[in-house]
Amino acid sequence: MIGGVAIRPATEADLPAITDIYAHAVRTGTASYEYDPPTLLEMRGRFEALAAQRYPYICAEAEDGAVIGYAYAGPFRTRPAYRFNVEDSIYIAPAAQGRGFGKLLLSQLLRESEALGFRQMIAVIGDARVNVASARLHAALGFSQVGRIEASGFKFGRWCDTIIMQRPLNDGASTLPAG
Repeated sequence: MIGGVAIRPATEADLPAITDIYAHAVRTGTASYEYDPPTLLEMRGRFEALAAQRYPYICAEAEDGAVIGYAYAGPFRTRPAYRFNVEDSIYIAPAAQGRGFGKLLLSQLLRESEALGFRQMIAVIGDARVNVASARLHAALGFSQVGRIEASGFKFGRWCDTIIMQRPLNDGASTLPAG
């Protein structure tokens, strides 16, 4: 436990809180380009799909047991050549933002993704002009910006740019993967 917060594997019991955190992000922000928050049933399906493929899915739990954030790694793309890459997602409850919990979650997600043998982590950050905190968090943990897709999302009546950030895991591209 760090600063009264435990980073641990997410469970199905955490999904109502995770759904609420994500719903707030969808309704009020542009980090996600979804327009309508997914239901608990949809979030359960997404969670189960990642769990079935053994991708890491973790949460930040406060001392009182409340889930205040979550993160997961999932497939960057589905074609076989991309299988050594993961894409990360991190969301923090509004009241817990700006307190370092995203860094705790992303640090653990990096460790778990490396332990699973992945070679690259990709961050796809929506609305780059607004979500600078996410870009700064990723940069602080070794990610580099490798691309910008201008006007790639349209939400809340305006165009949003997306930035792509990348961080090598394990040996990155310096050695061939096993398998």
